[in-house]
Amino acid sequence: MKKLLVITVIILSGMVLKAQETFFPTKEGTVLIYKTFDKKEKITSKLIYTIKQVKVNGDDMDITYQYESIDPKDKLLFKEDITIHKKGDKLYLDMGNFINKGAFQKNGEIPTTVEIKGTDMEIPSNPKPGDELPNANIEMSMKMGFVNMKMSAQLSNRKVEAMEDITVKAGIYKSYKFTSLVNASAMGIKSESNITEWYAKGVGIVKTENYDKNGKLQSYTELIELK
Repeated sequence: MKKLLVITVIILSGMVLKAQETFFPTKEGTVLIYKTFDKKEKITSKLIYTIKQVKVNGDDMDITYQYESIDPKDKLLFKEDITIHKKGDKLYLDMGNFINKGAFQKNGEIPTTVEIKGTDMEIPSNPKPGDELPNANIEMSMKMGFVNMKMSAQLSNRKVEAMEDITVKAGIYKSYKFTSLVNASAMGIKSESNITEWYAKGVGIVKTENYDKNGKLQSYTELIELK
């Protein structure tokens, strides 16, 4: 279950344009490296995000970056390009990033038989503590022989809680603290978790913590290097 469902760190960025209005780096070629740890402080994966291309149309941007998931032995598990949309003062993130699509991949690619549907996750460019954010969801299915594999995730109770200084290996960042409730299902097995994320202007997500429904830390992901 834990291998099938994963909250993936989302890092977005673009060209040098209105950087003060977004959370994210604004230079193509920027690389952000993260590591994910389990509750026993064991490294479970490394995540690499590389800014590839940004298309600008007035105040709007289509942001494409490459995401790589690497196991503790430095073996590439999965790689894909993802496009994020900035429309006015809001960012829209593909909820497909909240499911471990590597569980469906074949030879490093997602088969055409995979079906994905849902709503994008909305993040304001200029949030304020106390803001409540819209829900989001994703459903994913694929037929494998006589078996239909299905996974889904629903984000609710999304809030901007506070501003805090967060220390990670890459440095100390003044960050906005976001929280949300995640209800997930994988092949009929349901789970509930609470997610806390810290976003810093000009960086993106600095750290993510995943708690079970009883409030116990299950895993966390933090920024290791920004270059």
